[in-house]
Amino acid sequence: QVQLVESGGGSVQAGGSLRLSCVVSGSMYRLLGWFRQAPGKEREGVAATHSDGRTTYADSVKCRFTISKDYAKNTLYLQMNSLKPEDTAMYYCAAGARYGVTLASTWYDNWGQGTQVTVSS
Repeated sequence: QVQLVESGGGSVQAGGSLRLSCVVSGSMYRLLGWFRQAPGKEREGVAATHSDGRTTYADSVKCRFTISKDYAKNTLYLQMNSLKPEDTAMYYCAAGARYGVTLASTWYDNWGQGTQVTVSS
């Protein structure tokens, strides 16, 4: 009943920027987040936002990435600036219904298919 579709990934040089989008069809969940998975690594939380306005970021992306929402368009965004090669990963958006804001993947119930971000040095 709920679908999440990411877009905006691509290849960029180190120091560049990308904006990822996630269109949520069906409904907008109270908890929305971005996750990423690089080859050989576990999926990690990147940023999350709650309907009450709270946000949280992984230390590795804090001050470089910004999560935001457009309720009218049912779209979640991740603005990524000052990209580094270590940011290279498949990025996923996810939605959950819990009350808190968290980067724990178990709190999320619905997931997108992912969009690839590649940062070259």
